[in-house]
Amino acid sequence: MSGDIAALRADLLELTPEALTALANAGFVKRAQKDVAAGLLPTLETGADGTVQAQFDDGVRTSLPPGRTLRDAQCSCPASGMCRHRVMLVLAYQARAASAAAPEETSAEPEGAWNPAQFDDAVLAASLAPSVLEQANKLAAARPVVGVQAWRSASAPPVARLPMCSVRFFSRSSLVHARCDCKQGSGCAHVVIAVWAFRQAGALAPGSAEVMVEVQPNASANGDAGDAVPQPSSVMQGEAALALRAQVDALLLSLWLDGSSQPAMALAARFEAVRDQVRAQGWSWVDDALDELWQLLQAQQARSSRFEPLRLLRVLTELWARLQAATHAGRPQQPGSARAALPASQILGIGVKGEVALDHLRLVSLGAELWSDESAEGASILFADPDTQNVTVLERHWSREGDAAAGGAAPNLMNRRVAGFPLRQLASGQVITKTATRRANGLVDITAGARQTGVLPLSPKSWDDLVAPLRQDSVAALVAHLREAQPDFVRPRQAASGSSAGASGQLHVVAFERMEVASCHWDAAAQVLHARLGQAAPEDSATDEAGTDDDDQCLHLALPHRAVSPGAVDALARTLAGEHGPLRAVAGTVHLQGDRAVMQPLALLTAQRAVVLQVEAAAPQPLGLQSDTEEAPALNALAGDTLELLSLWLRQGLRHQSGGALSRAQAQVLRLKQAGLGKSSTLLAAVLENMRSSQRPALVAQLAMLGLLMQGVAQSASA
Repeated sequence: MSGDIAALRADLLELTPEALTALANAGFVKRAQKDVAAGLLPTLETGADGTVQAQFDDGVRTSLPPGRTLRDAQCSCPASGMCRHRVMLVLAYQARAASAAAPEETSAEPEGAWNPAQFDDAVLAASLAPSVLEQANKLAAARPVVGVQAWRSASAPPVARLPMCSVRFFSRSSLVHARCDCKQGSGCAHVVIAVWAFRQAGALAPGSAEVMVEVQPNASANGDAGDAVPQPSSVMQGEAALALRAQVDALLLSLWLDGSSQPAMALAARFEAVRDQVRAQGWSWVDDALDELWQLLQAQQARSSRFEPLRLLRVLTELWARLQAATHAGRPQQPGSARAALPASQILGIGVKGEVALDHLRLVSLGAELWSDESAEGASILFADPDTQNVTVLERHWSREGDAAAGGAAPNLMNRRVAGFPLRQLASGQVITKTATRRANGLVDITAGARQTGVLPLSPKSWDDLVAPLRQDSVAALVAHLREAQPDFVRPRQAASGSSAGASGQLHVVAFERMEVASCHWDAAAQVLHARLGQAAPEDSATDEAGTDDDDQCLHLALPHRAVSPGAVDALARTLAGEHGPLRAVAGTVHLQGDRAVMQPLALLTAQRAVVLQVEAAAPQPLGLQSDTEEAPALNALAGDTLELLSLWLRQGLRHQSGGALSRAQAQVLRLKQAGLGKSSTLLAAVLENMRSSQRPALVAQLAMLGLLMQGVAQSASA
């Protein structure tokens, strides 16, 4: 009998509690699990066609035919959408199959790895409407780049990360249970794109790293589709593309020569003209970089706390390098190269414009960043989606002039309302919503809707569902991940990677057993709180010493004081002092400094509560002073000094450098040469020479290359 049940509806037996949570919601699953444990099972009937019907004691009847999702199930209860009866039908079916199974079948290991590539065209045609397949071919015509993650375990199914959404495959027997986080939820064109991506990725080892695939239109569905689309190698070779590259270089040269301090009005028309052509080419990541560049220039003019000189330099170098990398994307890789070739469409962001409406969404806050200037103030709240492991950013800004025009004083920033909730509550909470939209760069928007959005406070276990690479369980693993990461200029642009405070790096959660504060001190000169987090010795250890005080095995925290969030430093100091119990995890932007992982923290979880630093109320905390601050290795410090020099040039403009500034640069050329950085020394010398000659167009490439080299040296391991 168990064999008959499995043969009829194997797809229902494959749905794990995690899958049911994604297909329904956690509340329905938990309640249904309690009913099953208590033996409160409905009466089940399975028809000859595989339709499962459940009769509940309260008279409710639920029916789920083959080839239908849980949402499509018919239920006589008053609920207008998803209900507990649908979930209960699946769990009861699994319980009935388990009780009818032979003992040897009960103890058998579950089926192993599988690949969604097994769903052929016949399955797609049977599971999806012809209009969906047609829409999928239109989406594939833009050759979107999709990241495919192989099967890892029954609770970690195959995942495809499209530019605008993610698709998870919960059943190897039925495609209808594939879950997309777009508004449609299932049976959408994104599912088709995801299947094609797995096919084109080829064989994937279970648990292997994510593979990037440039999806091509399905030849069997449209034999001429591939011929109508430009090949990746030709993306940067057309006349329009070459002319646009020249215009971007000219814009960057203007910034280098006249400085970012020049009036924004002088650049506005030029920026808009270049961005119009970039959009026409479909280079979304280039457009996004230009947008961030323009916002930084405006922030500088407004004396906003969002402006950071080094961030401006990084965006400028990334913009040049991204176009350069796309130009070389179609060329063969060097023999023995460890990295796979990246398509130009991924580097440029072709086919990722627009936004997508999301279905039922759960977001957990990883912290918030505040900013203010003379005329406005705002916040960026960083969220993680535990289901897809995506990082999103919710941005809001408010005009001070509007408050003044309304005849009243500006409200406290923490009391500003976002999606109907106070900013402080949203920044310190878990959001469950059905009114969210998301852009490809991770920007998310939530509109206010009655009973459509709810906010719960962060708990000490809110980040437990996060996994690698977002969450790292050791400093060594974090450092290894950062070293293996692709350069910024070839990765898809993410709003979370460039913070409003100017801190560069990747957003990560770090949590390891027995997290202990190895040191904590206040650098009064730099106005930065420094701390080191290490791993304490096991409780049953024979030694009384701390587990590790190795500098390279500690996570270094560096939190600068900012006027817009005056309570952040004190809140961090109190938390590290143990005021809220033992520390469980910390989230923030991380970068490498030599052999060390340095984090600018945004939020911490302790045994008692969550602490979101920038929204904490100011409460003074005595800080230990230390004059002998931690010094970076000599080579890393030299690279930092060179980046500071380039940043100063960018603000002031190369045309406006005095004799003293040029003498300082000549000395820096010598320092670089003596340190063994011959290429960097030659580049800086060439820049100084071209500043006095007519070879100024070469400056853009030379300055960008020098900036990239110095960024690499600043993060490289010390000898």
